[in-house]
Amino acid sequence: MRGSIRRLSLRPLFLLIATTSLLFLATPSFKAEALPGEISDEVFWKMVVDMSEPDGSFQFENFLSNELGYQWVIPRLLEINKPGGAYLGVAPEQNFTYIAALKPKIAFIVDVRRQNMIELLMYKAVFELSETRADFLSRLFARRRPDGLSEKSTAMELFDAYRPLRRDPDIERQTLQAMKDLLVRNHKFELRPGDLSGFSSIEYVYSVFVGAGPFLDYSTGGRGAGINNPTYEDLMEVDDGAGQRRSYLASEDNYRFIRDLERKNLIIPLVGDFAGPKTIRAVGQYLKDHDVMVTAFYLSNVEQYLFNDDKAADFYENVGMLPLDSTSTFIRSFSGGGGPFRFQSKLSSMETLLKEFRAGRIRQYGNVRDLSQ
Repeated sequence: MRGSIRRLSLRPLFLLIATTSLLFLATPSFKAEALPGEISDEVFWKMVVDMSEPDGSFQFENFLSNELGYQWVIPRLLEINKPGGAYLGVAPEQNFTYIAALKPKIAFIVDVRRQNMIELLMYKAVFELSETRADFLSRLFARRRPDGLSEKSTAMELFDAYRPLRRDPDIERQTLQAMKDLLVRNHKFELRPGDLSGFSSIEYVYSVFVGAGPFLDYSTGGRGAGINNPTYEDLMEVDDGAGQRRSYLASEDNYRFIRDLERKNLIIPLVGDFAGPKTIRAVGQYLKDHDVMVTAFYLSNVEQYLFNDDKAADFYENVGMLPLDSTSTFIRSFSGGGGPFRFQSKLSSMETLLKEFRAGRIRQYGNVRDLSQ
């Protein structure tokens, strides 16, 4: 009797195991898709549209950084991080320098202002149109390229040559049209009419760059702030505190790395609130789908505003949706740098900050500063 019961009970069990095994074998494997070496124009623009949130506002226009000591953290970043992975950032040109140093596979630059996204598309066009740094500066500021510049010219030599020049209306007109043609006709990005002309458009942003030239600074444009801000030239010529100049215009190699990413649509500008419901989470899902870890996330001092608006917790919840490891690093800027620096750039582990936040130990902006080195 016991033997019969045993045989009867084992047969259904065997059938269950066999059926489960067949189902397991028949179920497709959901492996992450490899990150493409190049993103098509159609997919790039779909990402820009689908991942972005509605246009927001900020009290300043921020055509240019005012963080003169931003390179001082790069030597430590290079000790922590290896090339590859994903870079996230906010605001305009300082991201190019961090990207050139860290050499990620892909970069997302998120800003609450659509104008910043438009500025980054302007940069994208100028990068793609310009084979060298000297050509890039000629188009960016609408100045006729001086003689005597080469791929070996330093950033100081480039700006010494461009500084005394005045805007050239012909170059300005030709470059503006070439940018619009590249973005709309070649790439077929479905920009809004207001993105091309009018306030906050490529036309407007470019006019600010051309009007100021190498003297462009944080206060340029009428809605900036402060006095004695570093100029574009200052930010490109400054070093990392150890004597090495690392700006994206410091060398042709740095410039070419950024240009190559731009030509492959691998620097994606997005409109989004760090504490918003979609953008950061959409980036996180994309990176998880392609098995890419976040290398670094440049925040400037955005967290200060998030704490003021009682939105910091929402931001950290969003950060928790990003694929992180022990090397994922926040880059921050704090006021009070001392000497010529009005701001200090500091680093902290993203995983450590999230752990402290979830333990209830991140209650105010000062707690974030205490975790940064």
